[in-house]
Amino acid sequence: MINHNAEPKSLLAWLSPQTPKMLRALGEFVRAESPSTDKSAADACARVIAAEWRKRDVRVELLEQKHRGAHLRITRASDDAKSRGQILVLGHYDTVYARGTLARMPFQVRAGRVFGPGVFDMKGGIVQALFALDAIADSRARLSDRIVFLWTSDEEIGSESSRNLIESEAKRSDAVFVLEPSLGPKGLLKTARKGVGEAELIVHGRASHAGLAPEKGVNAIHELALQLTRLKNWNDLPRGISINAGLIAGGTRTNVIPDRARAILDLRALRREDMRSVEQRLRALHAILPGAKLEVRGGFNRAPLEREQSADLFRLAKALASRMKIKIGEGTAGGGSDGNLTAALGVPTLDGLGAVGDGAHSRNEFIVVRALPQRAALLAALLIHS
Repeated sequence: MINHNAEPKSLLAWLSPQTPKMLRALGEFVRAESPSTDKSAADACARVIAAEWRKRDVRVELLEQKHRGAHLRITRASDDAKSRGQILVLGHYDTVYARGTLARMPFQVRAGRVFGPGVFDMKGGIVQALFALDAIADSRARLSDRIVFLWTSDEEIGSESSRNLIESEAKRSDAVFVLEPSLGPKGLLKTARKGVGEAELIVHGRASHAGLAPEKGVNAIHELALQLTRLKNWNDLPRGISINAGLIAGGTRTNVIPDRARAILDLRALRREDMRSVEQRLRALHAILPGAKLEVRGGFNRAPLEREQSADLFRLAKALASRMKIKIGEGTAGGGSDGNLTAALGVPTLDGLGAVGDGAHSRNEFIVVRALPQRAALLAALLIHS
């Protein structure tokens, strides 16, 4: 017997009138400010979010951290007692905004948009997941897999305390849906993401008096400049490779030939083979000036999310969206997310299922109100039909 209530269009029909409730929940989450590096604020936000999820038929766990906010693991059991399958719904509640930002950037709804710190990246996505679960419950659809919703507290600063947890849950999962914001004004899903990393290039020279004995010195800054010129030529933007020198330092006084200089490099690549190639070339760098020595630290810490790991899930999402008369497109994101971590393990991963809007990490951050129930319905349909 067909459960018509579980059809995508029926899920959307139920969710659309829930928009005011979605906005109220979103307001609670956004007003609970949660900067990544403010543990007490993040913990308080985690408790606010947990309280809302505890109103549902799920198991809510607050996973306390020593230096960061608690992570939230929420489990909705499978309706099939014999099933060992799991789907991971992944996201974060931390934001880039310091405590007190609400005073100058208040939560508000106007002209079909919602504004506030973290509303787009990515508390809107958490609300969509909350109400997707409500829609599933109302439809009485049977879920063949266990669903784990994982909301972490430190994605914006590299996921140091959450990475092991994310990877552990991903290894138990058959698919991962990432509730990071969508891409661009059309709300594209992110079927590919660049791998990202950070490397430090250190030059060791030899100090000397710049006036009395310049010939005895080896200028580390000059060597660094030559190396950065070399690295600039490695950029291949059409292929998705970029090396950006974002920070440089060196020297002590103008009349001293500097014996040390360093640069911090942002590394990006769209393909794993290119990621490995960039790292190999960095390790193989040799000094240009006689007497100079090079040291390279770091490298990529998130492998690319390549499209082949998202293709099947995107096709399913597109088909389900079409049954709601909604067009869904795809795109490539230059930044990384925790979806990179799950894809690196070989788990099918679809990113960008969160809110539709713009202005992430800025004073003008916003989401589009009418898209909230649409994205919640899409997630509910994916969880039912995956």
